[in-house]
This record gives sequence, structure tokens and C-alpha cells, in this order.
Amino acid sequence: MSTDKTIDRQKALELLRQMLRIRRFEEKTVELYSLGKIRGFLHLYIGEEAVAVGALQALTPEDAIVATYREHGHALVRGTPAGSLMAELYGKANGCARGRGGSMHFFDAARRFYGGLAIVGGGLPIAVGLALADKLQDKARVTACFFGDGAVAEGEFHESLNLAALWKLPVLFLCENNLYAMGTALARHQSQTDIARKAQAYDLPGEAVDGMDVLAVEAATKRATEVVRGGGGPYLLEYRTYRFRAHSMYDAERYRTKEEVEQWKQRDPIVIFEGLLREWKCLTSDDLARMEAAIAAEIADAIAFAEAGPWEPVEDLTKDVYTEAINDQLSALSLSEQKIRKLRDEG
Repeated sequence: MSTDKTIDRQKALELLRQMLRIRRFEEKTVELYSLGKIRGFLHLYIGEEAVAVGALQALTPEDAIVATYREHGHALVRGTPAGSLMAELYGKANGCARGRGGSMHFFDAARRFYGGLAIVGGGLPIAVGLALADKLQDKARVTACFFGDGAVAEGEFHESLNLAALWKLPVLFLCENNLYAMGTALARHQSQTDIARKAQAYDLPGEAVDGMDVLAVEAATKRATEVVRGGGGPYLLEYRTYRFRAHSMYDAERYRTKEEVEQWKQRDPIVIFEGLLREWKCLTSDDLARMEAAIAAEIADAIAFAEAGPWEPVEDLTKDVYTEAINDQLSALSLSEQKIRKLRDEG
């Protein structure tokens, strides 16, 4: 953890608040999942809070964000209301994706938050496309693409870095390396476990960062963002972090030991940062109590918003589903083929 006091009190308290906000939101979703209020998949961000909070300090509202299915923290820090996110987890129509996306598909176009994507590595080519559009329109914007270490084994990772480097696109490739691709340890799927070094293959800068240190994450991301925004092309950052909970709520978690998890919990980014702020005289017990109370009230309001939210009407379930349009096209194609065969037969 950074030891130099290079941050003012209000900024320090805000970083701590955002990390606590993510932690408490995620803890509450576990309770609601156990009660059957939330269903389907649920991937928690507990332990990785320093990454989302630190990284997003470097971005502007005009920059785009593409995230993975473990995206609750990114959406909260980006500014999507907690109520809208909770309603989405409930599957309600007042959710950020109208209840159709659920935990893995948060979406907020107004804030340029483009997922929440369930496919491993699926956000990488989308980020390249967004950055290409910005470059073609001469917009000084950055696309931040978050992905896990498991995505590094996908072809999209290599294709996306290669194209972004060839075209010098304004993409921040941000790897949240929590050491496990679901239940597969990094060393079991990567012959080169130093992910930051993979940037060299595409002639772009790469850097590894302590993902449990919110200040280190912020500083590294700001340096990288300045390069990208200044026309220097893409940049790869590897945040070395750890998730304290299982991969998802369905995960039996038999691939790592309890001792390993407990060892990483000794580096809890929230606990360590809180201790640092107390050492710097930036945080008092009253500050923390007020912060926790405000967060608890926000989450309670979010749950109330979700509980009161409407279910999507049954008659609307086929909206934005393109099956009928595709069937019409196939029918038209079939008719055309029949006409061609008839003309051939007549000819």
C-alpha cells in the first residue's frame, strides 16, 4: 500500500466511501440471493474494489467503459443509481437494462457504460470498435476495457490488442487478474503468467499494478490514460487482485484452499486503506460511522425501489426480439429460391 500522503482528505474519504459502497452493496446481494429475491448467476466483486474505484478516477464522463459479468462495482462508481442496478438484479422493468440483463448485463448508455458482458473476452472487440468510432470522428475519448485473466486465453484478446496497436486506437486494456479463470489457476492456462508482458508482442506499453492498492491503481491508470488520450495508442494494465468470494453463487470453490483465501484477506484493500487514512489523520470513527450510515440508507432505498418496481408486461416480452424479422427474411429467401427453381424448370 502506498505510504506517502499525496492525497487531500476529501478525496481520500471519497475513495474509501466508494470501496465501502461496493462492498456493502455486494454483501446485501448475497442476502437477497439467499432469500430468492435475486436469481440466476451472481458474480461478486468483494476483494477487488480498489480496481474499479482507483481506475475510474482516471476517466471522464465522455470516456466509454466496457466491463465483464463481474461489473457491479464498475457500474456503481460510474454513477448508475444503486436503485436501477438493484432493480436489474431483481429482474424488474425499472432496472438499468429493463430487467432483461440481470447481474451479468448491466447497461447504461447515457453514462457510456456498455456492459456487463457474459461472454469471456467478448468485450474486447467491442472496445476496439468503440475506440475506432471515436478516432474516426476525431473525438478525444478513451475506451476502458475491463477483462479477467481468463480472457487472455481467448483469441479476442490477441486480435483486439493487435488491431488496436495497428490502428493506434485509444483503448485502455485493463486486466483484472484475480488469479483464477473460474476455477482454473492462472499457471494452468497461461505458460507466461506475467500478463503485462504480453503487451510486448503487439508493440504497446504494458504495466503490472498492485490491484489491492487503490492509490497505486489510480496513479497507474492516470499515467496510462494520459498516453492513450494523447494519441499514443493502446495501453495494457494488469491489476493483480483477488476475489474473496467464490467465482459465482453456484461455485463449490474446491480449486483453492481456505488458507490461501485467508492470506489474501490480510491484504483487504478497504481495511488497509482505512488504516492508512487513520494514520494520516484523514479519518475518524465518526467519519466512518456517518459513511456507513449513508451507504446503508442508500442500499435500503435501492431495495425499496426494486421491490416496488413493476415486472415487464407479458405482452412486451417479444419486444426487441428479432426472431419474427429473421423468420420473415428466411421466408422471403425461401420464396426466392422456389421462384428460381421454377424458372430453371420452365427454361
